[in-house]
Amino acid sequence: MATSGREQRGLTIANMEGQINRINDHTYKVKSQSDNGWYLVKRDGLEWVCECPDHVNRRVVCKHIYSVQFSLVLRRKISTENIGLVESIELGRVCKRCGSTQVIKQGVRKNKNGNSQRYKCKRCGHKFVERVSGFHKMKNKPQIITLDLYFKGISYRKIVDHLKQFHGLEVSHVAIIKWVKKYTKLIKEYVDSLMPQTSGLWHTDEMAVKVAGDYKWLWNVMDHETRFLLASQISQKRMVEDARTVFQSARGVAKADPKIMVTDGLPAYIKAFKKEFFTLKGPRAKHIRKPHFTDPTNNNMVERMQGSIREREKVMRSIKIEDSDVVEGYRIYYNFIRPHMSLDGKTPAEVAGLDLGLEGDRWLSLIKQSAEDKEIPKVSARKILTVYPTKCVRG
Repeated sequence: MATSGREQRGLTIANMEGQINRINDHTYKVKSQSDNGWYLVKRDGLEWVCECPDHVNRRVVCKHIYSVQFSLVLRRKISTENIGLVESIELGRVCKRCGSTQVIKQGVRKNKNGNSQRYKCKRCGHKFVERVSGFHKMKNKPQIITLDLYFKGISYRKIVDHLKQFHGLEVSHVAIIKWVKKYTKLIKEYVDSLMPQTSGLWHTDEMAVKVAGDYKWLWNVMDHETRFLLASQISQKRMVEDARTVFQSARGVAKADPKIMVTDGLPAYIKAFKKEFFTLKGPRAKHIRKPHFTDPTNNNMVERMQGSIREREKVMRSIKIEDSDVVEGYRIYYNFIRPHMSLDGKTPAEVAGLDLGLEGDRWLSLIKQSAEDKEIPKVSARKILTVYPTKCVRG
């Protein structure tokens, strides 16, 4: 199996029939894994480029480029001088020091949890042991350290009881709080670097929530078409600067300004909208205030989402740990984990074009991808072609 999440998914695509179509020696079409579309993958000089959002927006080697490279190498079986490359592809390991795939097995490392396979990079000589990304030095198995029960509304102590009954583990509720804080921060850094394809019609609303016994205000900004929650933030008051801050957060996630903003009649929205989005150049963003329940454009969808947050707050009896941890964690859960009936069983992230290939335990997959994105060096296409010589990538 591949170390990188993108490599693993690329290798999976390469092993499936009907996923890659060859147009010519340097151009291929790879089927999208989230819909019926296709992405064009071609070699531009010394680099491979792809039309998918992951490559266009983040300038990384995406799973579609990996699938073409794996397919070409495996199909041609390569010559004997590149046997080391075939071995590294079968092993699927990547050196974290130089990014090379020329990795071989070299003995085992013994520890209290058993033996771990050790590897050596043939290019730089670096030796390492493969670990599950995101769970280094954790006492419990990755399958145990999940956030799903918490964000589905189960209290800390009920989760503790669940782990004791069904897994025979003695875990403190404090440990669960630490898991929530640690992995919410890790995932947030990853997902906020992605670029969702939003409709430009945003809904903004605020609600009162109880935090450590005191009432504060939770602001939410949601995209209309995708239901993608762009920003969630807690503030002490409902002033102009508070509204501006949540608008700035939404802009940072969407990487764009809204075309239309729908809000209630709170006066702070008027000045905040003008300061953040007003421009003399066209087209100008439009601000719709005080929409009625029966209007075609209203705030019903964001208010329905806030009802789900209210249900979670009742279980907690108030938000007790750091505001941002719970709020950002629920935003991740809403966008990437929870399927929506109104979106035909898809998540808002999938509708917004963020195909992360999350399967099975979605929290576990998302944690691994977030850790891999942070830990594995960004290897440019030029370096990839050093590992995959030109004579090995011709169709």
